[in-house]
Amino acid sequence: MKRLRVLHLDSGTTWRGGQRQALLLALGLKDLGHEPFLIGSPGSPLVERARAAGLPVAAIPMAADWDVRAARRIRARMRAWKVDLVHAHDARSHALAMIALLGKNEMPLIVTRRVAFTPRSVKIKYGARVTRFIAISRAVKDAMTSAGIDGSRISIVHSGITPKGSVHPRDWRNELGWPRDSVVCGIVGAMTGEKGIGLLQDIGAAMAPDARQRTRVVLIGGQATGPTELGGVTAYSAGFITEIDAAIAGLDILMHPSRTEGLGTAVIDAMALGIPPVAFAVGGLPEVIENEISGLLVPPGDPEAFARQVARLASDPALRSKLGEQARLKARTFDAARMTKETEAVYHDVLSG
Repeated sequence: MKRLRVLHLDSGTTWRGGQRQALLLALGLKDLGHEPFLIGSPGSPLVERARAAGLPVAAIPMAADWDVRAARRIRARMRAWKVDLVHAHDARSHALAMIALLGKNEMPLIVTRRVAFTPRSVKIKYGARVTRFIAISRAVKDAMTSAGIDGSRISIVHSGITPKGSVHPRDWRNELGWPRDSVVCGIVGAMTGEKGIGLLQDIGAAMAPDARQRTRVVLIGGQATGPTELGGVTAYSAGFITEIDAAIAGLDILMHPSRTEGLGTAVIDAMALGIPPVAFAVGGLPEVIENEISGLLVPPGDPEAFARQVARLASDPALRSKLGEQARLKARTFDAARMTKETEAVYHDVLSG
């Protein structure tokens, strides 16, 4: 197949799931013999990690969706790098790519959408100028088609993770002085409202007293650090952690109370390490978790039901082991190499007309 020169755009200033997927894709394409280029925000983790990996990178400030100055600089890089297509990985870079490509109707524009809610500005941003959309789950595609976007213009490519090697679990009990017989639950990711952080107090308060006494919670992510309390449950905010696999491997249960989720790579990461998840059945999570097989799904927005399922797992080591083993097997289907090959197929399909 033709060697492709692909320009990846991502305006993110922090390290979240979208930035991780953009980097994994660029590196995967390089391994396949293509030439990926990347434009990101100055000083962003994505730019720094891409540079460290040896990718051609440009750092361009992207102040707003319709930042004409940024679009001009993107257009100049696009011309200098002589790219075959442009792939925008977030909403802002989507808008900027459309400006940068004005008058270049022959240049394909691929846009990845990672959120499972109905898009706005459909006539402007989701019109014919976008050659193909990539949705990271069926739930994301369904949200797009419900807004009137033609499903034939949307390809589903699930996000992927890299295989987990040998991981030495972090000993949270010893580190934090928690009882050896306590059950350590963890929340992983951005500590934001959309990730359900506001529900943790309600979930803790809904637990039966014996389950509340047995359970400990670690919050992995965000900026806060130190001891805390969640509805009567002893907890600890660990903040951002570099050695994330070891931190997750030290958990007994993953709590994922997200209100909305495009797919949930933090959940896949935990499953790959054999950690059974409890999550609300929202967005793409039912595509990741098979209820009662590789984890437990809870009706959306029901903290009492969530608390019952956490307590159930906390009191049943055999069930944790059973679900954890199946979770590990399920996670293998979400592979970064597969994600790269499927995205490559989208590129070739688009370029073939």
